[in-house]
Amino acid sequence: MLYSLKMNLYFIWRKFLRSAVSLGAFPLLAWPLISAASFDLFSTEQYTASGPFASTSDPAQCNRDKILKPLTLADVVELTLCNNPQTRSTWSNARVQAAQLGSSKASYLPILTGPISVSRYQKSAGITVSYLLYDFGGRAAGVENSRQLLLAANATRDETLQTTFLSAVQAYYALLSARASVEAFKKAEAAANKSLDAVQARYQTGSAMQADRLQAQTAVSQALLSRIRAEGDASTAQGTLANNMGFDANQPFELAPTPDTPPDPNVEKDIGKLITEARQNRPDLLAAEAQIRAAEANQVVIKASGLPTFTLNAGATKAEFRNAGVTTTLNDTSIGISVQIPWFSGYRDTYKNRAAQAQVEGTVADRDRVANQIALDVWSAYQILLTSSQALRAANDLVASATQFEQMAIGRYKNGVGSILDMLTAQSTLASAQQQRVAALYNFQTGKFVLARAIGQLDMTLVNVNY
Repeated sequence: MLYSLKMNLYFIWRKFLRSAVSLGAFPLLAWPLISAASFDLFSTEQYTASGPFASTSDPAQCNRDKILKPLTLADVVELTLCNNPQTRSTWSNARVQAAQLGSSKASYLPILTGPISVSRYQKSAGITVSYLLYDFGGRAAGVENSRQLLLAANATRDETLQTTFLSAVQAYYALLSARASVEAFKKAEAAANKSLDAVQARYQTGSAMQADRLQAQTAVSQALLSRIRAEGDASTAQGTLANNMGFDANQPFELAPTPDTPPDPNVEKDIGKLITEARQNRPDLLAAEAQIRAAEANQVVIKASGLPTFTLNAGATKAEFRNAGVTTTLNDTSIGISVQIPWFSGYRDTYKNRAAQAQVEGTVADRDRVANQIALDVWSAYQILLTSSQALRAANDLVASATQFEQMAIGRYKNGVGSILDMLTAQSTLASAQQQRVAALYNFQTGKFVLARAIGQLDMTLVNVNY
């Protein structure tokens, strides 16, 4: 029964097509297929392929196999930008708005409709063309609104990409810092074991007390505990970085060796110039500005919706009538201009205009809020970088003096003129100094990217320079 129904529908559809073709209506049937095709008439996709990360963040160009080789900072950033779900979402949003722009531009094209009717005694086909001639700027404002919203979507995408970029850098240096801490605690543990051996040797000869041996053993246990905790922190940091790159937390990977960058003596810049640069480059401020222009264009659209529109209409119809074996053919054409006047809409237009005006005011307030936040972001990032640079210099000096202090304390103890407490204190001081240097080093490295992000100049060029 189902097969019979399908065959009946097939024969009905075939008859309909033959009738349409005989009336010259086949182009009208093909037109919906053409319009539904994936064809970017206005090349709107090109408007999304812009920005500082266009070549590295597009999910379609993501190379996940990079995870199989030792990763540089550039590799980590590229994987994060193109493989992170949040960045994929921002690309989709930008493409959606690009399609909306194309839809708005399509209002400048004519609208074609083609009614087709087939019955036992009558066949007819026609085509109607409608084109909007004038609408007091509403159509142009609609295109401008879509264009500004696309600019805002692109800027929001770049803002999200910069945030994701910075999170990748922070996770990268957090892992390096955690691994460096593990190595520092391993050295501290080895030093504690050497001290225990030295105490054991003196204890066996009777030149050291039981309290010295127990104190040295306690130092070994403390160093072991610190190293275990550091290894746990390193494992957590590795999982966090893998997750940032769009992989499971248990994804294994290795990092390529990194250079030990010295403090930068040129970090002290004119903070006023930095804030000015930020207000020119920050994508979130650019997005806020575009939202204002979009709201202003939308206000024009709403005002125009309450005014008359002038439309050109043209049509042609061909029909065949069969009666008592006689076929009659009729042809009809028409052309004219129609005017649509919205006389009264129940005050809807009044309230829509008020809402549009309030929306403009709200976007201006949002822009001012973002501008104020940018100044604070730049100031905070600048102070952090300046502090990190100074702290790194101080940490280098601290490690050098702590190393000398440890060597002297060990020598004094071995020669019997120093106490076990002095030696263990010197070792603890050196371990602490090394930890502070590791933290200062990677805080300084991260601080440069934080400042670049605050200014709105975070891109792959900075990665290549600092790696």
